[in-house]
Amino acid sequence: MLNLGKPARGLFVKLPSTEVIDLVAASGFDFAVVDLEHSQLADVDAFRLLRHARTLEFPGLVRIATAERGLVTRLLEAGAAGIHLSTVHRASEVTELRKMCRYAPDGTRSVSLTHPGGAYGGRDLGDYLGAQGQGPIIVAQIETEETEEPLEQIVAAAPDVLFLGVTDLTVDCELDPARVQARVDEVAEAAEAARIPLGAFALDDPRVTYAAVSTDLTLLRNAVLGA
Repeated sequence: MLNLGKPARGLFVKLPSTEVIDLVAASGFDFAVVDLEHSQLADVDAFRLLRHARTLEFPGLVRIATAERGLVTRLLEAGAAGIHLSTVHRASEVTELRKMCRYAPDGTRSVSLTHPGGAYGGRDLGDYLGAQGQGPIIVAQIETEETEEPLEQIVAAAPDVLFLGVTDLTVDCELDPARVQARVDEVAEAAEAARIPLGAFALDDPRVTYAAVSTDLTLLRNAVLGA
């Protein structure tokens, strides 16, 4: 449902209320990222938010700290349009996540129809598999000055978006703006060379076409302070 061929703007969601998804979807954003890494959300909260986004036909992705097969499966069955993996260091992390998100022969995802996308068992298996298209979006987050493998190898594993985690990157670069900018440029150049969209959080850079502009909590804070 999310067209990565054009600029897209989204919001990180850290609050458990489905009304937040309603507001994000109605406010002109292109996607929401349910944040299971930096929030107080429980897994059950994420399932509910993703299911609600799916009902609205609004792209709801989810950020996770590590790719655990069982959790990834349940998030996808709840309606996640994509998986955003934090702190990627190796190409194999992207490859394994992609396999978890795709059915055979392209992946290792276990098949069930007893979830919303399968009409709770009422959908024909062939029709269901045929409707999967390219599968969920894979977002690989780079947020360190160095990775264990070169960026070229990571992008060769074909994430759909290469995403800059600028806050962690800034800390990893010891708050040195020159080092941060150098790494931003490296990641941007790697994404451009691989023809992969560049994503980032709250980064004003024309090269970023997949922009997570803020979080629901930040917008709420700003509204309260400005009241």
